[in-house]
Amino acid sequence: MKVTAALLALLMMSPVFAANTPEPQADADQAVAKKKLTVAHIEIHGSYPEGAAAPGLFSEVVETLTIGLQRMDKAGRDDDLEAVILHIDSPSIGWAKLHELRTGIQKMRQKGRKVYAWLESGMTKDYLLASACDEIVLPESGMLMMPGLRAEVSFYKNLFDMLAIQPQMLRVGEFKSAAEPYSRSEMSPAFREEMEAILDDYYRQIVEMVASSRKLTADQVKAAIDTGLYTAADAKKLGLIDRIAYEDAISDLIKGDRKDAEVKIVKGYGKKKIDTDFSGIAGMAKMMNLMMGVEPTQRKSSSPKIAIINAVGPIMSGSSKADFFGDESMGSTTMIKAIRQARDDASVKAIVLRIDSPGGSALASDLMWHELETLDGKKPLIVSMGDVAASGGYYIAMGADRIFAEPGTLTGSIGVVGGKLAFEKFFEKIGITTSVVQRGKNSGVLSMTTPFTESERESMQKMLNDIYGQFTKKAAAGRKMDYDKLEKMARGRVYTGAQALQLGLVDELGTLTDAIAHAKKAAGLDPDQKLERLDLPKPVSPFEQLFGPIDPGTTSLNVATSAWLKQLPPEVTEQLQGLGVYELLAKERVLTVMPYRMLVK
Repeated sequence: MKVTAALLALLMMSPVFAANTPEPQADADQAVAKKKLTVAHIEIHGSYPEGAAAPGLFSEVVETLTIGLQRMDKAGRDDDLEAVILHIDSPSIGWAKLHELRTGIQKMRQKGRKVYAWLESGMTKDYLLASACDEIVLPESGMLMMPGLRAEVSFYKNLFDMLAIQPQMLRVGEFKSAAEPYSRSEMSPAFREEMEAILDDYYRQIVEMVASSRKLTADQVKAAIDTGLYTAADAKKLGLIDRIAYEDAISDLIKGDRKDAEVKIVKGYGKKKIDTDFSGIAGMAKMMNLMMGVEPTQRKSSSPKIAIINAVGPIMSGSSKADFFGDESMGSTTMIKAIRQARDDASVKAIVLRIDSPGGSALASDLMWHELETLDGKKPLIVSMGDVAASGGYYIAMGADRIFAEPGTLTGSIGVVGGKLAFEKFFEKIGITTSVVQRGKNSGVLSMTTPFTESERESMQKMLNDIYGQFTKKAAAGRKMDYDKLEKMARGRVYTGAQALQLGLVDELGTLTDAIAHAKKAAGLDPDQKLERLDLPKPVSPFEQLFGPIDPGTTSLNVATSAWLKQLPPEVTEQLQGLGVYELLAKERVLTVMPYRMLVK
């Protein structure tokens, strides 16, 4: 019997047919009922440089500290997230950035996000980041290596003796150890005393962080550090980690009893999406603009702003420089231009100077300090110290309205060093002789051929003493401290941020976010008011990093040497970079610089 289409349609509309026909919506309802759990996946790796990202396509290649913290902040505010997985992959960070990232993790947790740390293996700083999370997951084959602290300072005197090179290094302050690696073969008693105190404070910080985060006693943490190396199983027995599992098992941990739930992991959560459609002529132009760091022109905003001036790298006269490998120097000309821009922009209500610098040229440091002094209360100036803000890095901070440091910041080092290398005997070894005709008793004081005469040494030492006097007097005035009291704390000695707070060299321990909040308050602004952020100076574009600015001091040899160094083992690179102070000495005979190649592992 044939059933026509019309009859079939009538049957389907009848109540009897409808009552006995399964509803096709049932399966869809079951699918909707299957709960989706969205999880952010964020990798913690790299060096997290300070400041704004370079413009263009390569802005995502190197994640800045600001971007890393913004991604964490976004995860904390995202109520659609069930949890966050942090894959901690050996970031090369200092103690201040460690504190910034730990604070970012803690804020995510405070906003209700459960945070899982995934470590394939971990060293001390990896573990300190992981310990800020809710749970730590390590694979069965993974290792936890937390053997304590070790400071290694290399000395080059024996090398110079072999080559018959004569280092002529002078200093002011018995703790001004920046000269020691070039004039001694081991630490002086004063240098060792300084290093012992720094390591004591770092060790205290490690014990306190682990004990509070893992609910362990200080003695348990110290015992764990003394053993140092652990398999995943041993680490779990001691309560140092929570789970032995592979990364794909974290999804099941997040599900818990919700076996039917579906976990969706968002890789690269919070990363900026770049339009990579380069088809056609317009696409080609877009690609070239991205490669060269050319961004669309934006109208100048008159909205209220807070200026973040990023003072990063060794201090030198002239323009700042950066290479494609992430090495930066801070030029006084570039920084003065940035300070004036922030000072003269009526929309800028306050200035935060973020410092991550070991110092360098005494002259350049003083020029930047003077430019900051021209603010003279017109706008609040708040300093936020990063990993290092020592010697010249402290010099430019000391006139601020308030100084924030991280607990592990290296700061102080209020002292002066100067000198030169004398190559005369080395030249003789390789068959080069030098004849001299001179006028003036001290005409050879700047010569890189001969050592100082007694008169030349006295002349150079007097100049260093005078510059040290200027440094300490300005520091005492900036800190509103009795000169004799400050001078006793100066003498080139380096302190952690926590030690500097006790001595009155800084005002408060806190992050860059804390410094920005204080700057808003000092400017009389509502703490909840949204301000635009103006990052200065403008980052160097990838094109300039690759090919360099039009500057006779930048050569293809500089770029080639930097690239060659990056290919060497890190231990060798560190030793060779330790000689870099002589590049500074060749240009600036008087330095306010700390021994910033000091390695604390």
